[in-house]
Amino acid sequence: LRMLQVKLIVTGDDFGYCPRRNQGIVDCFLAGAVSNVSLLVNGSAAADAAKLARRYNIPIGLHANLSEGSPVCEVLKTNSSLLNQDGFFHGKMGFRTALSKGLLNMSEVKQELKAQVELFHELTGHLPPHMDGHQHVHVLPEVRHVFAEVLEEYGIKYTRVPIEPGLHNCDWIPPSLMDFYLGVEEDSFNTVDVFTKHGIRWPDIYIGLSTMGRNMSVSSIRSAIDSAVLQLTAKAPQSSTVTIELMVHPGYPSVPPVGGCGEGPDDFSQSWERLHELQTLIKPELQSHYKSRNIQLCSFKDL
Repeated sequence: LRMLQVKLIVTGDDFGYCPRRNQGIVDCFLAGAVSNVSLLVNGSAAADAAKLARRYNIPIGLHANLSEGSPVCEVLKTNSSLLNQDGFFHGKMGFRTALSKGLLNMSEVKQELKAQVELFHELTGHLPPHMDGHQHVHVLPEVRHVFAEVLEEYGIKYTRVPIEPGLHNCDWIPPSLMDFYLGVEEDSFNTVDVFTKHGIRWPDIYIGLSTMGRNMSVSSIRSAIDSAVLQLTAKAPQSSTVTIELMVHPGYPSVPPVGGCGEGPDDFSQSWERLHELQTLIKPELQSHYKSRNIQLCSFKDL
């Protein structure tokens, strides 16, 4: 492992969700614990997040959102297949249900994704170097094709494919959540060919499901990285550089009614787990582990 160079992108998701999330992510970035962020353009503090990214020179990409809150495309705000009867997106599971019933109009999905790229450009002054999906909607059937087309159209090179090595051995994940994760994994396997065909790239390794919230610790991050790298180098012993994306959700807990994407903040956002992630990521022993393993933090544009 010594000679191997590991490039680690630590992405703080949900930038723009609320002022307290923004502050937590910025604090992590300034501490050298997060190296990249993913912006929710429909988040209630998105404009503020974009300003912070510019002020502190934080590498920023787009966290495309089709499941939480309100669309940003004006035309779709009133009458669209993407909305439930309350006029908001269908939710993490609701979106998946509506999709499986054939109720979602893919041209509206494309319209909304493009509107989010445009708004990102408006807020930041540039196109996103990477774009992924909030609650992993971008790897779902049908959506994956539209998502890939949008990335190709805008020349966005990088995305996230949430296939996490060793996920099956994580016995601390409750069964209901594990079912969701395994669904995400299966959808991701089925997405690889689609993204490849459109010339889209992603890091060699993805980590983040097994280390979320209360499950995050210095040792859980360390062992996830070490075992994934070992597994990869066993398969491709000649590689000298390995790229990893670690998905994280640090922040100070949201205080309602402030935050969210139009409906107020969700439970995970209000919980202590956000702060727990923040406190874990800035621990000096994690930083020294990175040094000892020749792990260099970077962003997508450094790949």
